[in-house]
Amino acid sequence: MEKFLKQVASIKMLITFLMGFSSGLPLLLIGGTLQAMMTEAKVDLGTIGLFSLAGLPYTFKFVAAPLFDRFFPPLLKENGGRRRGWILLFQILLLISICCMGFLNPLTMLPTMAVLALAIGLFSALQDIIIDAYRRELLNDEELGLGSSLYVNGYRIAMLLTGGGALILADIYSWKVVYLLMGMCMLMGIITTLLAFENTDNIDSPKSIKDAVIDPFVEYFSRKGAIAILVFILLYKIGDTMAASMTTPFILSLGFSKTQLGSIAKFFGFWATIGGGLLGGILILKWRIKLRLWIFGILQAVSTFGFVILAQVGLSVPVLTGVIAFENLSAGMGTAAYAAYMASITNKRYTATQYALLTSLMGIPRVLISAPMGYLAQRTGWISFFTICTLIAVPGMLLLIKITGSLSEPEERTQVQTSTV
Repeated sequence: MEKFLKQVASIKMLITFLMGFSSGLPLLLIGGTLQAMMTEAKVDLGTIGLFSLAGLPYTFKFVAAPLFDRFFPPLLKENGGRRRGWILLFQILLLISICCMGFLNPLTMLPTMAVLALAIGLFSALQDIIIDAYRRELLNDEELGLGSSLYVNGYRIAMLLTGGGALILADIYSWKVVYLLMGMCMLMGIITTLLAFENTDNIDSPKSIKDAVIDPFVEYFSRKGAIAILVFILLYKIGDTMAASMTTPFILSLGFSKTQLGSIAKFFGFWATIGGGLLGGILILKWRIKLRLWIFGILQAVSTFGFVILAQVGLSVPVLTGVIAFENLSAGMGTAAYAAYMASITNKRYTATQYALLTSLMGIPRVLISAPMGYLAQRTGWISFFTICTLIAVPGMLLLIKITGSLSEPEERTQVQTSTV
């Protein structure tokens, strides 16, 4: 426990936590919070669902990632800022574009809003590429589990602010004021980037475009089980992600106010998420890889089914509170293990490219599959919709047998199975 507390209090973990906050800040501002703005403006449900395509850049991160492994940024060039210079550039662009979103009217400026949302998604995805690479290079293998947990918690705190906090503010102030305030919160990430340091020990960056673009993929796909791992990453959280894409319209459709949604679904769920993330970080140190992925995956599926119960019960604050608390607890644990697993199988020489490949697959359900979810919910009804989201998690769980074997088998280190350095 003393070692654990010492690691938590380290400067590296603080930087990781704050970088997670910066990474998580834009997501709901083009997701659930933007959905609430459009719902209030009486935009139809199908159009709201299509706005999930604003996250499309998250699914193509691996295309741009080699450039960040190969080239130095224009900012912080003289201060060892191979990663931080790029992060700073996109943080500045995010601050400006988020503030601009507040000046748009969903009814009269919907196409412009769609373009700006896509731009925010692009800047956010590019920021994530560099922050993921920076975190992998900053932390050693023993620190990855705890670091991933704190990163996820920072990410979730930002989502709490831009989700629950923004919704509560929207009941008091205009959406213009809300988005201006949210945009200014990027200053925390900018300050962190300026004050942080980089760990470049024993990291040999690619010296040519071939090294940056081709070699990372050749190195990864030469590993045993490489394809199965990619499919697993694609499917592991697909049900949870599909359900999350429609959670805000669903809760509002039951008759809950924006303040109730913000205070219960966001703020109350926040503590469950923080607890889940920290618990996941601790269990990552204690449990085998296969065991934690199985248990956390099952909990995610069960928590998704909680929305079926809520749909049957209807307008009930205690049930909403219980469902949200359990969903956030399981999501916090699952995401911490998920992120640590992906980071552990990257080669440090190609961190940005390989991690971007993995997280791009992770983002596909959130964007391409979530886009038509509004139409699916309209056609099936909420109970059938969330039942489908629960059952679709099964294939990802079954793939765990392929990539890790059965629970009764002895476990090898992931690094050995995938031949990473």
